[in-house]
Amino acid sequence: MPHNAGPFQGQGIVWNLSCTGWRLSGDLLMRPGEILSLTITLPDEQWIEIPEAVVRWSRGQEFAVENILVERHTHARLKHYVKRLVLELTEIVL
Repeated sequence: MPHNAGPFQGQGIVWNLSCTGWRLSGDLLMRPGEILSLTITLPDEQWIEIPEAVVRWSRGQEFAVENILVERHTHARLKHYVKRLVLELTEIVL
């Protein structure tokens, strides 16, 4: 998962996601308050672009971001993806 913080570009892994934010680990050390952009490749090969997110907390290589700017169609795709994940997990549990 590429992410850009100013002139720096990093790679990372998404551990948790929601329609409003992400928990990630990456090769750039991020600090709370830093602004970055994200390009997320979902398991089904779809890309989600988040042009602006803010780091809310960080611990070593791990950090969480809140989406600040998301295109309307991107938000709809992300919402659909999260809803599908929840349904799949519910089916597994039942």
